[in-house]
Amino acid sequence: MRASLIQIAVDPDEPVAARRARAARLVREERGSADLVVLPELWTVGAFAADLFAAGSEPLHGPTYEAMAAAARDAEVWLHAGSFVEAVGDALYNTSPVFSPDGELVASYRKIHRFGFDRGEAALMTAGEDLVTFDLPHLTVGVGTCYDLRFPELFRGLVDAGAEAFVVPAGWPARRRGHWTLLARARAVENQAYVLACGTAGTHAGVEQAGHSLVVDPWGEVLAEAGPGEEVLRAVLDPAKPAAIREDFPALKDRVLGVEAPAKPRV
Repeated sequence: MRASLIQIAVDPDEPVAARRARAARLVREERGSADLVVLPELWTVGAFAADLFAAGSEPLHGPTYEAMAAAARDAEVWLHAGSFVEAVGDALYNTSPVFSPDGELVASYRKIHRFGFDRGEAALMTAGEDLVTFDLPHLTVGVGTCYDLRFPELFRGLVDAGAEAFVVPAGWPARRRGHWTLLARARAVENQAYVLACGTAGTHAGVEQAGHSLVVDPWGEVLAEAGPGEEVLRAVLDPAKPAAIREDFPALKDRVLGVEAPAKPRV
């Protein structure tokens, strides 16, 4: 399975409509080169541009949805379209839509862990509640977003739901780039699953982005890693590898905490 991570740069001087069209073009350019394409978090407005969240919000079936659905259909790829600010009444969500090669919506994830410590996203957006997976041919994929990467229990829940790979779009700051790489590899190793971590390049509201998107295999090996600027990162995944590693080194079978204990017989 061929995966392409589009590490798009967010330039505050580029109109959102122009960036949306550019992202759609980059997706279309992966036709014939990728089966799965991934975009980063909040690439429409910038992950740290909290003052733009409300003005840049849109309904689920808004312009970003329509542009990405069409791009997935034209490129004939599965597309995790990163995330955008979804407006639902007075509430805002950090929402990730996933499209099939027919341009149909197959999954939608609202970010559960909001970053900001009572400021920014944490103050302005509503938390999602549901764990989300979607099925590719021969591979089940769990979805997380950026700050979610710091919460291993979310990924354990996705494994329990059948996930063999995780897609994690992000707007991760350059000053914590070391954590980005470390946590992506940790989530891969402890869950024996692929991690496709796609970040942004550029600068959002004065915050330099880490870039350095990466694809990690279920043994924790980095298959591919981008640099700091705009780039398309490509890697080839073996859908059989998670199951093979889990069979050869069955650490997940030794879980105790967080696993429902069998009922004790009554005396």
